[in-house]
Order: sequence, then structure tokens, then C-alpha cells
Amino acid sequence: MWALQFTSIKLTQDQVGQYFTVWAPMLLSLFLLFPFVAKDYKQQNRSWKDILLFLPLAALGAFPSQVLMTAGTRYSLASNAAIMVLILPVLTALLAFLLLKEKMTKIRWICFGIAIIGVLLCSTNDIKQMDLGSEYAFGNLLIFIALIGNAYYNVGCKKIAHRFSGMEMVFYTYLIMVVLLTPFVFYYEADTFSRIGDFTLNTWIGMGSLTLFQNFLSMVLFFIALKNLEATDVALSNYLITFFGLPIAAIWLGEKLGTQAILGGTLVLGSMLLLTLVENFSKKNKLKLQ
Repeated sequence: MWALQFTSIKLTQDQVGQYFTVWAPMLLSLFLLFPFVAKDYKQQNRSWKDILLFLPLAALGAFPSQVLMTAGTRYSLASNAAIMVLILPVLTALLAFLLLKEKMTKIRWICFGIAIIGVLLCSTNDIKQMDLGSEYAFGNLLIFIALIGNAYYNVGCKKIAHRFSGMEMVFYTYLIMVVLLTPFVFYYEADTFSRIGDFTLNTWIGMGSLTLFQNFLSMVLFFIALKNLEATDVALSNYLITFFGLPIAAIWLGEKLGTQAILGGTLVLGSMLLLTLVENFSKKNKLKLQ
């Protein structure tokens, strides 16, 4: 579902700006999530203090992850962003080690290496065009900060995942994000509201996909996974976005898949399956010994 976001953004970019693209789907997702969260809010006797726990996660994590990545890519090159995303699992593993005391086991390092090779094969053309020169230094810096924000958000959510349901974590994050983004939308992209009636079918499909799949279903599943997996494992699984993103772009946008891209995607998928199978087997053995 996350892999759909790239195609969805392509479908909307001609008519919708960067802030509105993030803000509108999140706002609509709040309405989808509200009936579920309202029940948890009453049963768990939630207060504003509980919701405010998500303020630093949204302000320092989700906000830069969403907004600075978009802005950074505009000032830099798309190929730069594609390659710099490879840093994300390393940053997440580092923060998970510092904040959650998680360890990088041998199997994680092996799967990490396989995934890196796979993504590099998928990104061969981008690597050839990559330019980290001073002309793009500001954009590259924004992208790097965005990746730190993403890693911080993943690890921070893992730290409080035992206190909230997946629905709650998504809802409270989006609630704060919408509040933070609203001034930017009305200041920079207020004219978008007057053009909603002129949106093409592609724009509606893109916005609908971002709302239903990217911001609703995928995030709920993500937080369910985060409760049952360590933050490092979840970070490594981000490489699957490349595996699924390539065929989606090929089918929907008519982009061509090369042999290297197919091979790279297969390696990425294989590394994630290996990690899941080995760690599940290890956990079962530990339970038997206990």
C-alpha cells in the first residue's frame, strides 16, 4: 500500500501542491478513523495528556518526514532522494539501539546487506545520475533531516506502542499533523480549494488512493506490525516499497522494468522473507526452551 504513494502523487502533482497532497488525505483519514478511536478514547479513559504524547512524534518525526522530503526533492534531484533513502534503516537501527536497546543480530546484518544489493540493482540508473554537489546541498540536507525524522517517528512510536491501539496512534498523529499543516496549506496553496471542481479523474484516483490506502489501511497495519516486531525489523521491511513500487509504476504509468530491476526486487523480497522466517523460528525455539 505504501508503494502506491509514488504513483498516486504522480497522478495528483499537476493539480495539487505538496502541502495539500499531505494535508487533505490525512484530514479525510481522520473521519474514517474517528468511530474506532472514539470507542477506545472512552474505554481507556484517555485525556489530552495522552494525545500530547504524539506532539513531539508528529512535530519532530512525521512532519519533517512528510514535508521536508517533498521540499528537499524539489531543491535536489529525485535520484539523490532515491539513493539517500537507503540510509533510513541504518538511522532507525541506530536510534533503536540508543532509545530501545535493540541489537543488530547477524541475520539482520545479512538481510540488510541483501536488501541493499537489491535496491542498488533497482536504482542503477539513478546512481549514475546522482549528484551530491554544492548546487544541491540544501536539498540534500532537507532530505537527510527528513530521514532522521522518519527514523525518530518509527522508534518513538515503538516506545509507546504498548499504551495505544494502532488506530489511536494513527489518529492522534494525523490530528496533530493536520493542525501543523493547516497554516501552510492556507498560506501557500489556498487557491487549490477553488480548483477542486476542476480535478481530473486521475487526480481524484490519486487523492482517493492516498487517503484510503496510504494514510488509512497501510498505517493501521503498520502499527499492528510495530507492536509485534522490533523497530529494526520494521525499518528493514521498508525496502519492500521498492519491490512493489516498480511493478505498480510499470502497470499504471507505463514505466518499463529492466532485468536488473526485477532481479533487485526479488533480492529485496527474499531478504525480508529470510529475516521473518529466521526470527520467527528463533522466537519459537526460545518459547519451547522456556
